[in-house]
Amino acid sequence: MSFTPDQLLAVQKANVETLFGLTNKAFEGVERLVELNLQVAKTALDEVAETTKAALSVKDAQELLALQASLLQPSAEKAAAYSRHVYDIMAGTNAEVARVAEATFADTQRKVMAAVDTAVKNAPAGTENAVALVKSAVAAANNAYESVHKAAKQAAEVAESNFQAMTTTAVKATQTAAKGKRAA
Repeated sequence: MSFTPDQLLAVQKANVETLFGLTNKAFEGVERLVELNLQVAKTALDEVAETTKAALSVKDAQELLALQASLLQPSAEKAAAYSRHVYDIMAGTNAEVARVAEATFADTQRKVMAAVDTAVKNAPAGTENAVALVKSAVAAANNAYESVHKAAKQAAEVAESNFQAMTTTAVKATQTAAKGKRAA
């Protein structure tokens, strides 16, 4: 099957639009990360000021230990919350890119199948074996893509589950350690 210049131009235009759409999604993710980091930096600066004032007002070692213990748990929880926010931003951006990639792949797959069907209809007599081979190769490629896509999706789900479990465990461990320091 041969393409006309207008068809090639349309394909290139669609590819450029897809590229710019993905680039915009990536920049939106970066903007969200920058906003998050600015918010965290501002909050951290405010907290450092408060902590410094509290540390300067400490009268003895007992008060200093109590102040230190009171800061440990919130810091771990904030770090875990920050990690969750970063993960959510990255996962959301990745999901949008994956959605566009899947749609683009499905459209390309549909066009390839249409081209194969057109070629089959116009194939000369006696080329049935070659046509069957081409159809088989296209079907195998599609099956391979589906298998890889499913495996990648499952791996992402496992990674997300592990990340959530790890974050929860870290926060609980910090809470337990902070309670132990307060009791001592």
